[in-house]
Parts: sequence; structure tokens; C-alpha cells
Amino acid sequence: MTSIAMKAIPTISSSATPNAATLNDWSALAGRVALAVLFLWSGYGKLVYMDGNVGYMNAYGVPAANLLIWPALLAELVGGTMILIGWKTRWAALALALFTLPATFIFHAYWGVPADQVMNQQIHFLKNVAIIGGLLSVFAHGSGRYAVD
Repeated sequence: MTSIAMKAIPTISSSATPNAATLNDWSALAGRVALAVLFLWSGYGKLVYMDGNVGYMNAYGVPAANLLIWPALLAELVGGTMILIGWKTRWAALALALFTLPATFIFHAYWGVPADQVMNQQIHFLKNVAIIGGLLSVFAHGSGRYAVD
């Protein structure tokens, strides 16, 4: 039998480790900011354009839309702020994921719209699925180094 020479497996030098950690920390912050901006903007929109948003909710058959807009607005503003600053981030991310899930099925049910609206609603539906995925990733991995927690 012949022996096979084993090549040395390159290892990451200790000087490279802080750079990877730094990239991870900044990526976690950038991801949190991106998610937070979405919810903060949406919450702000509900506050500033209350009547239009209540009308939109009524059009989709949301009961007591004039009352339910307030917890929706608060969830987006408070949850978005918590994710942005990194305070109780995991729980804020989970709460926003749970908030986004039914909203996705209510407002972007692409299977029940006229043919000319299917693609648009399907894109919005899948966008929300991706947002939920990002929120669940924050829930799983936490806020990262640059956070209040």
C-alpha cells in the first residue's frame, strides 16, 4: 500500500479573527438598522396618515380598524426602536415577527386578488416572509456587540 501525503490545512491566523468578529458585529448592526427603519417608517406612516391607514385596514375587512391601528402603530414604533438601539432585541424581533405574520396573510393574500394584482401581492407576501426570516435570525442570534443590552 502507498501512503498519501497529507497537506497542511491552512488555518486562520489570530490576526484575522478580530477582523471577522468586527465584520460580524457591524453586519449585525446594519441588519438591525435595516429592519428597524422598515418598522419605524411604517409606524410613523400610521401616525401621520391615520385616516388613510384606517381606510386601508377597513378595505381588507379588519374589524375595529380605528382601534386596532393603535396597537399596530405602537408595535412598529416601540419594536422598531428596541431593535434599532439593541435593547431586549430578541423579544422585540420575535414580537414583530409574530405581528408581521398575520399582516402578511391579511394584506398580501395574492391567491385571492384579481390576476393583474397577483404578481405585486406575491412580491409583497414574499418580502414579508423575508422580513420575518430576518427577525427570526435576530431572535436566534441576538443584537450583536453594538447594542444597549
